[in-house]
Amino acid sequence: MTGTAHAGDRAGPGAGGASPVFVSDVPGISEQMLSADYWVQRLDGDPLRMGSEQVHSFNARNFARGEYLHDLQALGETMPGEQVRDLLDGISRPASSPRYYRDGRQVSEADYGRMQAAVQREQVPDVVELQWGVVVERASMRSFPTGDRIFKAPDDQDLDRLQETGVFPGQQVVLLHESADGEWWFAVNYHYAAWLPKSAVAVGKRGQVEQWLGMAPRLVVTGAQVSTNFNPVDTRTSEKALDMGVSLPLLSAAEVGHNVNGQNPVASHIVSLPVRGEDGRLEFEPTLVARSRDVNVGHLEYRPSLVLEQAFKFLGERYGWGHDYNGRDCTGFVGEVYKSFGILMPRNSGQQGKGAFAPTQFFEPGDDRKRLQALDNLTVGDLIYIPGHVMMYIGHAGGEPYVIHDVTGLSYFTRGDELYRGTLSGVSVTPLKPLQLGRERSFVDSIYAIKTIQPVMP
Repeated sequence: MTGTAHAGDRAGPGAGGASPVFVSDVPGISEQMLSADYWVQRLDGDPLRMGSEQVHSFNARNFARGEYLHDLQALGETMPGEQVRDLLDGISRPASSPRYYRDGRQVSEADYGRMQAAVQREQVPDVVELQWGVVVERASMRSFPTGDRIFKAPDDQDLDRLQETGVFPGQQVVLLHESADGEWWFAVNYHYAAWLPKSAVAVGKRGQVEQWLGMAPRLVVTGAQVSTNFNPVDTRTSEKALDMGVSLPLLSAAEVGHNVNGQNPVASHIVSLPVRGEDGRLEFEPTLVARSRDVNVGHLEYRPSLVLEQAFKFLGERYGWGHDYNGRDCTGFVGEVYKSFGILMPRNSGQQGKGAFAPTQFFEPGDDRKRLQALDNLTVGDLIYIPGHVMMYIGHAGGEPYVIHDVTGLSYFTRGDELYRGTLSGVSVTPLKPLQLGRERSFVDSIYAIKTIQPVMP
């Protein structure tokens, strides 16, 4: 396969009215395929897959199973110290292979010793009093309580190996432990436990947090990322980044008046935004989000056409391991798409692919015919898992299955049987079958699970 599109596939008008020919090193891609409309028009029907009550039941069943998802509401007021130490040991541990700082220096045993000292594991009491918080700004959860970046190789500084995941305004967290310098919380959210800067969290009473989480109606962010309106009065609410799936309670002008921080709210939505008080305590401030932003009152209807439209809102975004680079990785991408429908998933691809949170076809080595049959019967939005990666099926074109995924590398055989190696490092549309993990193994060979996001039948 070549990576050059047909001569008729053209980009927008250039200087002097000329239209440059669309060229890509991604095999089998035309410019039209980079539009959600292209795939929406190929749908055979657009049924409602789950209503709001079904989504609620779907999530409740998965949280009750206790497999990779944490039901924070089910926690008591304390947690055994042994359980907290187990969570710490699962995330704050030295790597089994060499790691390097940005300057090329290898991370030493002494370096890991300092990181472990910051964790102060021995200070975890036998019974931990839980504290409750709400995230107030987009932030990173880390393996250790440090902002230092370390990498797998001195010349590969794209993936920070201390980066775990991202958190977003409005997410509930339970605070279990603090770092030696008092600047970090060891926290658990609905699908992860890691270190979080204290500056990104406001601490409140449990009842206060749960009452706010239960408020309705709610404004849901349906764009890749939107921001609150500029606020010259209070920087805590000014131009705050809100990623897809963030949900905030709606307020009315009858409650807050017709002047919100110097602006009439008539052309904006008024939301209750969590903020940190001077003492780090939880407060809520009326905040404006312009009606022109990509938001929705309530979660979107879970339909194939909207799955496509939501996924393509991230097209071209830079890959960010663990939500680094103000972006997301492969599981962050699919997780945020489905979050806009109210559907919550485990964090990592292995947890998703091997878990039981949705109906799954599993494949063993040698199941080549079974894999190919499954690829012929995919439904839009199905998630395809290979080791360390997840892709979303978007449709067939020319008899071939295509996916959208947040992916770093690009490898495929050329007509001369040479293995082309390129880079994508972003949310990309690709055909599935030509992609290779290496000379000896293709993406298709490596598929171990395909999930359809619908209720599991009893």
